[in-house]
Amino acid sequence: MSFKADRHVHILIVGGGAIGTSLAYHLARDGAKDVLLVEKAQLTHGCTWHAAGLVGQLRSKKNLTRLMQNSVAVFDRLESETGQAISWKKVGSLRLASSPDRWSEIRRAMGQAKSFGVECQSLSAAEAKTHFPYIATEGVEGAAYIPGDGYIDPYSLTMAYARGARLHGARIEEGVCVEEIITEGRRSVGVVTNGGAIGCDILVNCAGLWAKRVGAMAGVALAAGIVEHQYFLTEKKLSFDAGLTTLRDPDKNFYLKPDTGSFAIGGWEEGSKGFHRGLPPLSFGRELFAPNMDRLELFALPAAERLPVLNEIGIQTVINGPIPVTADGEPIMGLAPGFDNFYLACGFTAGVAASGGAGLAMANTILHGDAGMDLWPFDVRRFSGLHAQGRYLEDRAIEAYASYYKIHWPGEEPHAGRGLRRSAVHEHLKRAGAAFGSRAGWERANWFAPQGVEARDVPSFEGKPNWFDHVGAEHRAIRERVAIIDQTSFAKFEISGQGAEKALQTIAANDLSGPAGKAVYTQLCNNEGGIEADVTLVHVGPDHFYLITGSGFGLRDSGWVAKHLPEAVSIREVTNGFTVLNLVGPKARAILQSVTDDDMSNTALPFLTARRIGLGHASVLAVRIGYVGELGYELYIPQEYGAHVYETLWTAGEAQAIANAGYRAIDSCRLEKGYLYWSGDISPDYNPYEAGLGFAVALDKGDFIGRAALARIKAKGVARKLCSFTVEGFAPLHGGETILYQGKVVGHTSSTGFGHTLGKTIAFGYLPVELSGETDFQIEAFGRSHPARRGARCLYDPKMERLRA
Repeated sequence: MSFKADRHVHILIVGGGAIGTSLAYHLARDGAKDVLLVEKAQLTHGCTWHAAGLVGQLRSKKNLTRLMQNSVAVFDRLESETGQAISWKKVGSLRLASSPDRWSEIRRAMGQAKSFGVECQSLSAAEAKTHFPYIATEGVEGAAYIPGDGYIDPYSLTMAYARGARLHGARIEEGVCVEEIITEGRRSVGVVTNGGAIGCDILVNCAGLWAKRVGAMAGVALAAGIVEHQYFLTEKKLSFDAGLTTLRDPDKNFYLKPDTGSFAIGGWEEGSKGFHRGLPPLSFGRELFAPNMDRLELFALPAAERLPVLNEIGIQTVINGPIPVTADGEPIMGLAPGFDNFYLACGFTAGVAASGGAGLAMANTILHGDAGMDLWPFDVRRFSGLHAQGRYLEDRAIEAYASYYKIHWPGEEPHAGRGLRRSAVHEHLKRAGAAFGSRAGWERANWFAPQGVEARDVPSFEGKPNWFDHVGAEHRAIRERVAIIDQTSFAKFEISGQGAEKALQTIAANDLSGPAGKAVYTQLCNNEGGIEADVTLVHVGPDHFYLITGSGFGLRDSGWVAKHLPEAVSIREVTNGFTVLNLVGPKARAILQSVTDDDMSNTALPFLTARRIGLGHASVLAVRIGYVGELGYELYIPQEYGAHVYETLWTAGEAQAIANAGYRAIDSCRLEKGYLYWSGDISPDYNPYEAGLGFAVALDKGDFIGRAALARIKAKGVARKLCSFTVEGFAPLHGGETILYQGKVVGHTSSTGFGHTLGKTIAFGYLPVELSGETDFQIEAFGRSHPARRGARCLYDPKMERLRA
C-alpha cells in the first residue's frame, strides 16, 4: 500500500520539550528549510515542565562534559538572539567531595574538563564555605567550583528555542499526536497523526517520555526507560544573595538550586520506581505522582547533615515526576539502526542542561554528517535489542538512576540485569574464581581470583585495584606458558551469497582476495577515510565469510556492512551459535596438537589462516589470530560442544600449568603489543594512517569505500600520529589525561593500562606529527606530572616473531 500524505515537509521533529525545540532552533539557524516540529499536547508538557533546571558542566565522563559545555555556550547567547527571557542564572556551581575517593574522582573530572576549556577551581573546605555559607564543612575533602555553571528556567528556555526556531523559519504545531510511522525499506516516509498524514524526508524522534513508543512505531527497539524522580522546595524563610551558587554533594546524594527565599533540593535515591516499562500511554500528560516520603528521606536527611539550616525550616512542596533514564543512564542519539533518515535524540536524564549541546550536535549530524564531537558514548547502536526488553530495561534504568551520584570507578560494571547471556563454559569459569563483567548482556570473566580470594572488584582511582596482581599472573601465563580465554561474547556475523567477496572488497580497506582459509584484519572506512569499524574477516569458503568484532559493536558494525551489501548477499548474526575459546601462549601448539589428529605445525596452519579441525570428539574452526601478541588459536566451536572442548584442552594442558585468563589480561597484553581499541584509540574521527594502520590499507586492490580519501591522505601526509608512551612503574592513568611537551598541552591519552611484561604503565595518545619523533613528555594525572617516554608503537615483539612462531 502506497503512503499518501496530506502534506510534506523536509524535516519532521516529534516532541516539543527542551531537546526537540533546541533541535528545531539549531536546524533552522543553520539554514535548514521546511522544518516542522509536532507536539502531541503543548510545549514542555512531558517532563521539561517539572525539571529542576540545574546546569552543570563537570561530569565523570568527558563526552557529557563536552555536551554540557556546548549547552552553556548556547545559553549565553540565546536570550539576546531571540529576545525571549530564559532566566539563565550563571551563578557557578560548587561540587563537594565528602570522601577521599570522591575527591579523586572530582580531581580527575576537573583535569578532563580543563582540557576542554571549562574553567574549574580546586577549593579547600574552608574556601568552599565562602561560596556557600550554609554548609557544614565536617568531612569535606575538597571542592570543585565551576564559575560557568548555574541554573535556568526550563519553560522559558524551551519557549526561547521555539521562538528562535520560528524566527529562522521553522514551524511548530501543538496538539498534533503521531500515531503511526510509515516506512519503506531503509526510510521513514512519513507519519500518521490525529490531524492527518505528514510526509517527510527526515524524521527525528525527540519524544522524551514517549520516545520508546515512537521508536516502536518504526520497529526500532529503544533502551529508553522512565523512572520517578523527586525533589522538594523548602519553605520560603531564607535570605541570601541573588548570586548564591548552586550546590552538589554527591556523597550526601543531593543537589541544590537556590530559589526565591528557599532551596530546591533533589537526589538520586535507591529504590525508585519504573513507569510503564518505558511505554506510557499517549494520553499521559502534564502529570505528577504522589510523593514518596520514605525515598525522599534517603537524600533529605543527608542533605540536612551538610546543611544544618534545613533542620530549622520545613518542606513546602514535593515534586515527584517521570524522567527518562536509559539502560546505562546516558542519552540516545544518532541514526536509528536500519534506517537512513530516522534520527534519535532522546533518553536525556539531564535534558534541560544538555539541550543546547544536544540540539547543536544533532543538527550538525543531520545537516553535515558530523556532530562536531564524539557521540559514540550516546550512540543508539551501543545497545542491542536485549537492552530494550521491558523488565531488563526497567531494572537497568532504576540502577542507572540510583548510580547518578555514586562514584564512577574506572572499569565499573553494572549489577542489574546480570546473568542473562552465559557461554557454555560459564560454570567452569565460575568455579575457577572468575570475577565477571558484562558486555551486551554476556557474562564474561574480567579476571580470576585464586583460592581464598573473593572474586569481587575493589577498584581505585590513584592506587592499584585489588585485581592488579592477579591479572599480572594471567598476563604471565599468556606470555610464558598457555592460557584459555573465553571470547564467546565477541560479536560474530555470517556473510554469504553470490558476490559476497566482491561486495566485501568494496567495504573493507584491506585486500580479501585469494582462496578461502584465511583471516584478514581490516578497517571499514567511510568516504572521508575515517574508521567506522575495526574487524576481522574470516574467509571460510567461496563467497562465505565470518565478521568478528567487539562485543559492544555488533549492531553498529553489522549495520554499516548491511547497508552497503547488494541484495544477493546476506548478513546474519551467529554470535549465539558459537563458543569461542582462545588457546594462547608459547605452549598452545603442543597442547592443541595433543588433542587433534590434524597437523598443527606452522607450515600446515601459519599465522592468519583458518581451518576446520577435529578437537577431542568435536569439530571446530581454528583461526590463527589473536589480540594479545602470542602464538594462539581462536577456536569457533558449536555451542553444544563448548564445554567438552574446554575440558579437553584443560586436561591436556594441566601438565603445562594451563591457566584461565580474563579480559583485563587481554587489555594488558594488547597495550604492550600496540593493538588498538575502536571507540578509544580509533573512530570515524581518525584514519588508518594516523593510527599506524596503513599496513591494513590496500590502495592497489581496486576501489573501496574511502579509497580516494585515503590515497589523498597518504600522499599529503598526516597532521597527527598515534604514539605509545611508557611511564616507569605504576601510574594511575585511566584515559583522558593531558599529555605535555615542554610544559605545553599537546594531546590526551586514549587507552591506558599496565604492561606486566614491561613492568611499566602504557598509554596511547595522538601527537602533532612534528612532535611524534620526540621522546620526553609528561602525562598529568590527579595533579601530578609523570615523566613519559614515547617509544615504538609496538613495545613488545615488534618483529612479530612470537605471533608467527
